[in-house]
Amino acid sequence: MDSLYGDLFWYLDYNKDGTLDIFELQEGLEDIGAIQSLEEAKKIFTTGDVNKDGKLDFEEFMKYLKDHEKKMKLAFKSLDKNNDGKIEASEIVQSLQTLGLTISEQQAELILQSIDVDGTMTVDWNEWRDYFLFNPVTDIEEIIRFWKHSTGIDIGDSLTIPDEFTEDEKKSGQWWRQLLAGGIAGAVSRTSTAPLDRLKIMMQVHGSKSDKMNIFGGFRQMVKEGGIRSLWRGNGTNVIKIAPETAVKFWAYEQYKKLLTEEGQKIGTFERFISGSMAGATAQTFIYPMEVMKTRLAVGKTGQYSGIYDCAKKILKHEGLGAFYKGYVPNLLGIIPYAGIDLAVYELLKSYWLDNFAKDSVNPGVMVLLGCGALSSTCGQLASYPLALVRTRMQAQAMLEGSPQLNMVGLFRRIISKEGIPGLYRGITPNFMKVLPAVGISYVVYENMKQTLGVTQK
Repeated sequence: MDSLYGDLFWYLDYNKDGTLDIFELQEGLEDIGAIQSLEEAKKIFTTGDVNKDGKLDFEEFMKYLKDHEKKMKLAFKSLDKNNDGKIEASEIVQSLQTLGLTISEQQAELILQSIDVDGTMTVDWNEWRDYFLFNPVTDIEEIIRFWKHSTGIDIGDSLTIPDEFTEDEKKSGQWWRQLLAGGIAGAVSRTSTAPLDRLKIMMQVHGSKSDKMNIFGGFRQMVKEGGIRSLWRGNGTNVIKIAPETAVKFWAYEQYKKLLTEEGQKIGTFERFISGSMAGATAQTFIYPMEVMKTRLAVGKTGQYSGIYDCAKKILKHEGLGAFYKGYVPNLLGIIPYAGIDLAVYELLKSYWLDNFAKDSVNPGVMVLLGCGALSSTCGQLASYPLALVRTRMQAQAMLEGSPQLNMVGLFRRIISKEGIPGLYRGITPNFMKVLPAVGISYVVYENMKQTLGVTQK
């Protein structure tokens, strides 16, 4: 094997200077079909470049491949349940089930087909090694991660189920770097789409007063009332709450998973949904006063509040402590349909793609993953939107002069009697308009932050 790796090094060393730079590595590996992008080359390069001199010498290259081969051997053995030196479709189904991912025998065969060279519908060690030699995927859990809902996608709603982290990631500290990268991505994404978010809140709260509030009219009204800067009103609170919410959600998710699964057992889709929903409810309970302040600041007029602290002080003085939990019940009820439908639609889209499009690889690529994530989140939003609208109205009721202080059922009745079913979906257009830019921006920032923070795909 050493001579094969040595020959490969000299083949890749285009200018024959005894070292590889990132572009030689990328071009050479793309030529032989081992990788598809600069990102993949960067991951290999960063891991292999031990002395951080920006080049891979012969020793570093050989060490990377040998280390990688050891990890691939372990992954191969973990899949080869009957120790016959070959991986079959039934073994893939079994292994993925223990990791909480259910796939059909047919989907497992598609995974095998993408690795199987000689057409035997089994994969031996040589086929396995050649397929994953330059793939940063090193174990079966990482293969599943192709299809993982990513923390890095932030569409402004915090009701999604938290991410899974492997034991290695928890021990090495990769988990907090990923959460930090996700938090920064969320902050940038939310700030970029804040004007649409504020417009959504204004339409939810004031929609019943005037049927004329459309997107352009709403923007014109906000700019006329408070200038361009007012479009970002309430965004500070929306960004600040990312940190405590992520921390509480992550901690609570781990606790609920322990309660619902036996020692050493991997979590299934249903347990993941229940744990995730309960973690979301716990986090929302903890940061809910900030949700109320965000709405109040967004709906407030120029000069009404000087900032978050002033807003909190005024709510406490005039309405008491209970005002910080107005709309809490519909908010809590909205978590179940949102998280459930988001997860179900994502699983459905994943199965459809694996059944119909997984010809050469089980890796769907960035665009498919982002598309599936955006579509499943949008379906989740659609299902829980009436509850979100009622929550926002309840949070803002005290600010509207002459408006009766109704409870959740009373508000539903009033909206349906005065505005009909469409009244429950006011503001949904700007809400949907922000999904694609939010997903795109958060993904780009997330990937860049992961690199900056040294999150490796080991």
